[in-house]
Amino acid sequence: MSSQWERLLQNLGEWQGSFTRFSPQGTLLEDIKSVVSLEGLNQNQTIHQIVRRQGQEDLVLEYSSLSRNTLFFENGAFSQGSIQLGPFSEFGAELGLIHQNRRLRLVQLFDKTGQLNQITLIREHLANTPAVENPPLQVEDLLGEWLGEAVTIYPDWRSPTTYSSTLQLQLDTPGRLVQHLSFGERTITSSATIKGPIILFDQDEQKQVQVLLLPNGASATSPLKAQLHQPLFLEVGWLIEPNLRQRMIRSYSDKGEWVSLTLVTERRITPNIP
Repeated sequence: MSSQWERLLQNLGEWQGSFTRFSPQGTLLEDIKSVVSLEGLNQNQTIHQIVRRQGQEDLVLEYSSLSRNTLFFENGAFSQGSIQLGPFSEFGAELGLIHQNRRLRLVQLFDKTGQLNQITLIREHLANTPAVENPPLQVEDLLGEWLGEAVTIYPDWRSPTTYSSTLQLQLDTPGRLVQHLSFGERTITSSATIKGPIILFDQDEQKQVQVLLLPNGASATSPLKAQLHQPLFLEVGWLIEPNLRQRMIRSYSDKGEWVSLTLVTERRITPNIP
């Protein structure tokens, strides 16, 4: 099994793209061109990173170890962010997926009252390779049955867990989205309202979860409010191809502790029938 540092090296190169910021309601606020370069020094023992965003001062970082708030998967996908949800403190995380010459990263931030207040989508491709942009995600793109393989890794370094999952998404007669998610011996059924780019799982008013449909086949899932004493998760989704999707889920316990990171690769096994 590769080390966390070796997995980080999957991200070496010059990544060209943009940082696109949205309101929690999906309103486009700004779109800034970017170049992020990661170079290995001293036989890749040190990483020299430069983040260039149009109209802003360059951010230059150099590091030879990883923070305990960060975990990487075998293919280079990763997440970094808060390790604890606390009262009167900002909270959030970045979740990054990687596929061939492309990366898709999502940053979700909550303010000191726990309200979701900023979403940034980062779309990137390696320099000197084609810049492929998928269409904006639509509800119809997700309908059908998806068979997934999931890997869960843990910040306490215990052995990874692997399992299969099944996700069924369909529209019922009133136009609500119905979701059946099965993994291991558990099956969870939930439903949501659809309003423009927002899918809102609103069956429990105290635990409303929003899925925001975004450009490039992306989606951002999170609670509308990060609340103490309740488990929560942050998720990014990426429809890479019409029948191939990746999702990454960063999960927190009811004590507000970051407890796991899961990468799901799923393929649609039934046709897209609205």
